[in-house]
This record gives sequence, structure tokens and C-alpha cells, in this order.
Amino acid sequence: MGENLSVFLAKSKVKANDLEHKRKLAFNIQKYADTVVKGKQQFANLDVARRKAKNVKWQTMENLADYLEQFERNFTARGGKVIWAETADDALEAVLDICRSKNAKQVVKSKSMVTEELHLNDYLAKHNIESVETDLGEYIQQLDGEAPYHIVTPAMHKSKEDVARVFHEKLGVPPNLSPSELTQIARVNLREKYITADIGVTGGNFLIADTGAVCVSENEGNARLTTAFPKTHIAIVGIEKMLPSIDNLALFWPLLATYGTGQNVTVYNTIFTGPRQPGETDGPEEMYVILLDNGRTNLLRPEVRESMYCIRCGSCLNACPVYKNIGGHAYGATYSGPIGSVITPHLKGMGEFKHLSYASSLCGNCTEVCPLKINIHEMLLENRHIAVEENKNDFSENISWKLWKRAMLSRTLMNSAGAGIKGKVINKVFKHNWTESRGDIDFAPKSFNQMWKERK
Repeated sequence: MGENLSVFLAKSKVKANDLEHKRKLAFNIQKYADTVVKGKQQFANLDVARRKAKNVKWQTMENLADYLEQFERNFTARGGKVIWAETADDALEAVLDICRSKNAKQVVKSKSMVTEELHLNDYLAKHNIESVETDLGEYIQQLDGEAPYHIVTPAMHKSKEDVARVFHEKLGVPPNLSPSELTQIARVNLREKYITADIGVTGGNFLIADTGAVCVSENEGNARLTTAFPKTHIAIVGIEKMLPSIDNLALFWPLLATYGTGQNVTVYNTIFTGPRQPGETDGPEEMYVILLDNGRTNLLRPEVRESMYCIRCGSCLNACPVYKNIGGHAYGATYSGPIGSVITPHLKGMGEFKHLSYASSLCGNCTEVCPLKINIHEMLLENRHIAVEENKNDFSENISWKLWKRAMLSRTLMNSAGAGIKGKVINKVFKHNWTESRGDIDFAPKSFNQMWKERK
């Protein structure tokens, strides 16, 4: 059993039996679900909007290389600089080179899953550069020494009492402060960082090819402050975030907001087209866009290409019965939930992360709630198939499934084993997976096949 699988099983077992954890998660996800219902009402025909968005992303991914080059031409024409990063190390070294060229000792960073993927904060800390999260949820997680718990809501698993505890322990403020008081404390602390930071780092929700733009959506205004005060802005964006035209935002912004947080549109939607231009009063003096691959081109294979359509709204996580039981940290990867289970084996290695594709009930709810109708549960099956084709399963697993298949295809074998034998075998074989936390499986004395024959 691989180390990643062992950790996943251990963490999952703990969280699945933690009733308080499940209560917090259920409470926060239900609040999300209630608002999404309202958000969907803004669409005259939601199904058509979803299909149109999927077609746009299909067109984009089929011509991704052309759109990336178009983006670079248009962005650099306005004085921006584009860096192509094939690996995480390439991206990290590029950020460090920029920081050193500016003698930067402090960086402010808005919410960005791609920088979590790179572990940018830890990397900069090793080089004596402080990186401060400015999104409130990310700020809470950074104070508590934890990774984000959710693609959209980093501290979803924390109650207001948990947040008060973190602020008390890490910032020395009085315990049991209210959410509004905690927010004010964070605001005061972070405003000082915006003013003194040398560089601002953001991710990007969308890249726009025809205008050479990076689009950032947020609800707190922290991304705007991150890019307004520092003289240098670095946007690190995965290549799959591309859209052909700025006109596409009229469709994608409302979809992202509705399925991400239940809003009609997020509070702040900013389009960055490069550094400050002559005659402009604000904005950074220099702007870099790091186009990150880091395994994403592996996802262009036909079986899982639809996963590149993902706009990171997080709706599949909120709908997934597995995620709602084990939470975000059990996955051991930056991207959790159903979409994370699809893409992580291709981003970080099928051999080490194929087990995530089995962390699914295959109920299809993830596909049902995806704003772009991405066939997520089918791609989880494709990942399982790819793992078998690439011989990523160990010998015992292969033998087990061959024996299972042989038994399932033989009615004689199935009938020859009595209920008592079936019960003993199943309860023993699946002791650690099933019967430790549930009752024994008791088979009926007669199979349906036998009862059907007797009835006839």
C-alpha cells in the first residue's frame, strides 16, 4: 500500500467518524445550497447557458496553443511580461528571480489555488521572503498552519468559535470575539502589509486571449489592494483558464458566481491588461503573467480532456457525499473533491494518486451540479481504467478482481456458496473497510435466482 493511500485512508477514517466535523461541514454547505437556488433564478434558461459555456471551453481546449500565443502577443503589446512555466520549479524560480531583482522582502498574495499547488508561501519563506495571505479565509488558514480546505471556501470546516481560537492563539487578541470584531482585526493587520509589500501575487479566474487580459473575481477587495499598492504584480495562472474573448465573461462570470457562492455576480471583478499605462493614476509599474503547465497538458488526453473545462467553482465538492464525510484535507492534494480526484492523478502521478478515483460513490451528483456539465463521474471511471492499462495496480489487487469477476460471471459458483460462507468470506475480507464501523453483512438464506426458480 502506497504512503499517499495509507494517509488518505487514515485521515478519512478519522474525519468520517468525527460528528462535530461533519456538523460544521453540513451547516456551511447547507447555507451554500440555499443561496445557489436563488442565484440560479437570474438565468432565463440555465440549461442553455451551461451548454453554451461548455461549447466555449470545448473550442478553447481544442485550440489551446493558438489562444495561449494570442494571449501572449496581446498582453506583451501593452508592456506586460509573460513567463512560460512547464513545471512547479520553473514557476517558483521565476517568482524568486523577480523578488530578488526588486530586493523584495515581503509579498502580499490574494486567494489563489494555483499558488497553493506550488506551495509558494513555504518556498519564499525558505528564501527569507514573507508571503502574507490577504483573503480572510486563507489568512485564517495561514495563521493556523493549515492548507485550504475547499477550492472556494478555504476555512469551510471552521466555526466562528474555531476562528476566534486561532486569532487568540496566534495574534494574542481576547478570546471569544465576534466575527465582525475578528474581521476588523484582520483588516487592520492586512492594511499595513499592503502598504509595505514590494510585490503583489494573484492567481487568475480567467485568461482572455483577444485582449491579453487576466480576470480576477473576489468578494473582499483584497485582490485589488494586492495589485494596487505594490509596484510589481505577478499573476500565476494555469493554462486551462483560457477563454477566447472578453465577450465570454458575460456568461462565465455569472456562472462562476452562481455555482461558487450563489451570487448573481461576485462583488469585485477586475480585468488586468498589463502594467500602468501612460496617463493612468494607479496600478503596478510592472506586471508579469506566469502561464503554468505543471502537468496540465497531461489532461488533454481525450479520456479526461473535459476536466480542463473546470472553472473551479467548487460546486462538485459541495454535492459530493464522500467530500461531505471526509472533508478536504483527507485527499492529500491541493484540489479535493470529485474534480480533484479526476485531475490530481494526472498532475501528480497516477501511481501515487490513483486511489482518489476510487473515493467516489459514482452517484453522478458531481456531474449534475457542474455549471459546465463536465462528465466528472465518467472520468473517474476512465482514471480507473487508465490505472489498469498502465499496470498501476499491485498483484494482490489484480488477483482479487480477477477472482471477483470469475465469481460474478458464474451463476453456478454464486449459488454453490451458501449464505453462511458468503457472509464469513465478505466480513473477513472487508473487515477493515466495512465491518469495523458497521454491522456484519448477513446474506439471505436463498439467492434471488433460487427464489425466482422456485416461484416459477
